[in-house]
Amino acid sequence: MDKPIQPKQPLVTHIYTADPSAHVFEGKIYIYPSHDLDHDAPSNDNGDQYAMEDYHVLSLDNFNSPCVDHGEALHLRNIPWASQQLWAPDAAYKNNKYYLFFPARDKDLIFRIGVATSSSPSGPFTPEESYIPGSFSIDPAVFVDEDGKSYMYFGGLWGGQLEKWQTGSFVPDAEGPALTAPALGPRVAELSDDMLTFKDTPQEISIIDKEGNPILAGDEDRRYFEGPWVHKYKDTYYLSYSTGTTHCLVYATSKNPQGPFVFQGTILTPVIGWTTHHSIVEFENKWYLFYHDCSLSNGVNHKRSVKYAELFYNEDGTIQTIDPYKD
Repeated sequence: MDKPIQPKQPLVTHIYTADPSAHVFEGKIYIYPSHDLDHDAPSNDNGDQYAMEDYHVLSLDNFNSPCVDHGEALHLRNIPWASQQLWAPDAAYKNNKYYLFFPARDKDLIFRIGVATSSSPSGPFTPEESYIPGSFSIDPAVFVDEDGKSYMYFGGLWGGQLEKWQTGSFVPDAEGPALTAPALGPRVAELSDDMLTFKDTPQEISIIDKEGNPILAGDEDRRYFEGPWVHKYKDTYYLSYSTGTTHCLVYATSKNPQGPFVFQGTILTPVIGWTTHHSIVEFENKWYLFYHDCSLSNGVNHKRSVKYAELFYNEDGTIQTIDPYKD
């Protein structure tokens, strides 16, 4: 592209991109999205319409510069254990190495989370022979804390299979909890020092209201659905996520990276298209929300485009709600 990207416009238009994980590496903004393909698979709650096969890495020198597509960073054909559907990824830097974390279905069509490494933030990335032991479901997001500890947050309902793991094992016909029961939360696991395995068994994160009551499964305006992201602002951890069926990005806060997290409010009101998936990053002393919508494809759910908007905090640390279609 030959001109700077303007806020709330697609970062790139030559391919469809979604699920952006944004990070500042080497003084630039790197975005790790999924890559939507145009195809004829059915659209359903199992997510068959999302048949992504590879990852491209995008970067911005700053918000006045063009967005660079660094090309294919990893392809399904090069991942020994995976069979299909390279969904929303994330990246991290540690040990003088860049890590790309990604979900895919294994040979039994069960979603697992893999990891690939590179000496460059733009890749290409070399995958490990197998997925992370004990991993399941989708939407990995890795947070490296100030003390050097690294945590992976993950999990998504429906096509993401999270409700099928309530017993600790995969139950193909399992359903979610009753609407009056506590909603399923995302999972968190501390990563090993080499970032390739979990130190312990992943634990469910509790999301509660301000009175200490768990958010219920029937509370679709607030309950967790998919797309976890954790960032730290001042001394507080912010867990943000998609509500799924009500199409909002919301957030909860905690003093502990593993929760419990107290629900606070809405970050982004609904976008054009079904899914909402995001990241939050600080760059040059300002905060930004990266997300996607389907405006470029006129609402086709599996043809999405990454956008961004500046994010603002109130004095009390709460986040001001963003309307994606208002300046």
